[in-house]
Amino acid sequence: MQYKASSPEDYISQLPQERQAPIKKLRAVILKNLPPGFEEGIQYGMIGYYVPHTTYPDGYHCNPKEPLPFMNFASQKNSINLYHSGIYAIPELYDWFVAEYPKHSKLKLDMGKSCVRFKKIETIPYRLIAELCQKITVESWVETYESVIKNRKK
Repeated sequence: MQYKASSPEDYISQLPQERQAPIKKLRAVILKNLPPGFEEGIQYGMIGYYVPHTTYPDGYHCNPKEPLPFMNFASQKNSINLYHSGIYAIPELYDWFVAEYPKHSKLKLDMGKSCVRFKKIETIPYRLIAELCQKITVESWVETYESVIKNRKK
């Protein structure tokens, strides 16, 4: 579901009442654990965390006017989804997350390339997400991003 929001607070205010508390908690966990340098805003119709142009002037290669995306989350029709570019770009981080998930949830991991879907919102593994947030600094994300993009262009 797409929401026309101008800020994270605006996004949350448009959600159904039963989604607001888990989204607020997810946002608080991310803000508390994300390394310094990432900024929060609305990106692609979701609450997003990205590397600002002041840090990485090149921006996102698909649209250089956009800051470099890192992580987003959204309330969808049947789930709350977390999109984490590091899981997609760094095989070791993916392996770590897949191995850790069962320690934090009794449910089967529902995951795409960079998207983790939480269909039972009362079982979102907030502590695991906190750990995931701490794994990548702005500097290491830019380095990873550039190495992946440069390898793709060869």
